[in-house]
Amino acid sequence: MHIPDGYLGPITCGATFALMLPVWAIAARKVKEELNAKQVPLLAIGAAFSFVVMMFNVPIPGGTTGHAVGGALIAILLGPWAAVIAVSVALVIQALIFGDGGVLSIGANCFNMAFVLPFVGYGVYRVIASGSAATSTRRMVAAGIGGYTGLVAASFTAAIMFGLQPLLHRTASGQALYCPYGFSMTIPAMVGGHALVFGWVELFATSLVIKFIQMQEPSLLGRSERPENKLNGTTKLLIGLGVLALLSPLGLIIPGVFKAGDAWGEWSLETLHDKIGYIPSGMKKLSEFWQAPLPDYAFKGWENFDMKHLSFAYIISALTGMATIALIVWLVGRAIAKKGSKNVPS
Repeated sequence: MHIPDGYLGPITCGATFALMLPVWAIAARKVKEELNAKQVPLLAIGAAFSFVVMMFNVPIPGGTTGHAVGGALIAILLGPWAAVIAVSVALVIQALIFGDGGVLSIGANCFNMAFVLPFVGYGVYRVIASGSAATSTRRMVAAGIGGYTGLVAASFTAAIMFGLQPLLHRTASGQALYCPYGFSMTIPAMVGGHALVFGWVELFATSLVIKFIQMQEPSLLGRSERPENKLNGTTKLLIGLGVLALLSPLGLIIPGVFKAGDAWGEWSLETLHDKIGYIPSGMKKLSEFWQAPLPDYAFKGWENFDMKHLSFAYIISALTGMATIALIVWLVGRAIAKKGSKNVPS
């Protein structure tokens, strides 16, 4: 669902960034009011989880791929405003360091995945889980459905952004300057893929993590009791992140086995030329705006290396990205979180 530089024109990029500025400001204020300093490590873990889970590309019929985000999960544990901060940091680092999503499109990507997804997912979760015990099956099911609904809603807003471009930006001869596809293509492609496949990945990922937390650290879901004689749940979450980093090359290997290409709307200029017969001039100009130091989660010059070398680079990128994001979120959280106690709405 990442929107690269060049697919959106300056109007959409500017408008979404301007829209996110007050959202980030409100999120910082809300986190300062609501988040306890003791919960900051969990926020950092959530941001790192969001980053690494987005590296697991899932192929679908038709030769494209997609991924989960984890925004609803963070919202369920710490509130939607905390999720805005966590997922936004993950998306910014992805764009700046790894070239996954555009730097000019940061506002658009954050609106979809760090704002729409957590708030829709959290709202659905609260409706379904209302009145249930922290360890109930209904709570787990509600989390999964919230994750699914949030991701599909985010895919819809992304589809709207894509579909607007041919209406806003065209040459005198009628060629699109940016994304060339209208709503009749973008909405079925984006929403269909996420509703049929990627939303279910989000559902299962969210449900499994919530189930783990119910078993190991139910206090994170509103219970005061902590499990006895067990490894601390937060420590186990850290171990889980390490395992995900080591397994991250599956995000390369599985799409390769199924010969799946890039996610819809994330094609290279050459691939888009093959699809429509030309490269939109505005897209070509903006696509060269930022050169990431570790493009596509690999070292520069490794494009033609074998899968073993690329898998190693993918793991290093996963560890680097998670550590960077967790540190930034931890520092930001420590600076703004309050010192008193807080019970996160559950």
